[in-house]
Amino acid sequence: MFYPAKIIEDKKDGVFVVEFRDIPEALTQGETLDEAKDMAQDALITAMDFYFEDRRAVPKPTDPLSGEYLIELPLSVWSKVLLLNTMLEQNVTQSDLAKRLGKPRQEVNRIIDLNHSTKIDTIADALKALGKKPNLII
Repeated sequence: MFYPAKIIEDKKDGVFVVEFRDIPEALTQGETLDEAKDMAQDALITAMDFYFEDRRAVPKPTDPLSGEYLIELPLSVWSKVLLLNTMLEQNVTQSDLAKRLGKPRQEVNRIIDLNHSTKIDTIADALKALGKKPNLII
C-alpha cells in the first residue's frame, strides 16, 4: 500500500520536509530529496504505532495529488493495519479475537504488535476469524 506524501524543499534550513495528508503524525525531513524519501517510510511506519497504541482506525490512503510522492507501507505493516481497523469496526477486543482463534491473548498481542514479526498466514487467519476473506491482488 502506498501513501501520498508532499515533499517540500525548505531552502532556509537546507532540508526537504515530508508531510502526509492522510497520516498527519508522520513528519520527517532529509538533507536531500532521496534521503527525505527514505526517511518518509520510517516516519510512516513509526506513526502507525500511535494508531495502534490509541486503538484508533488508521486512515486509508487517498489518491495522490499532483506533485506528491507515493511512499510504500510494507505489506507486513499494512496487513496489521487491516487487522486493527477490522477489529475496531467490529468492536472486537484482543481477548475476543484470541477466543475466536483458540489462542492465548498474549499471542494475539504479538500478532497486532507492529514491532513483532508475524507470518502473513497468521494475520490472514486472524482476518478470517473476523469474517474477512484476505487476498493479495497484484
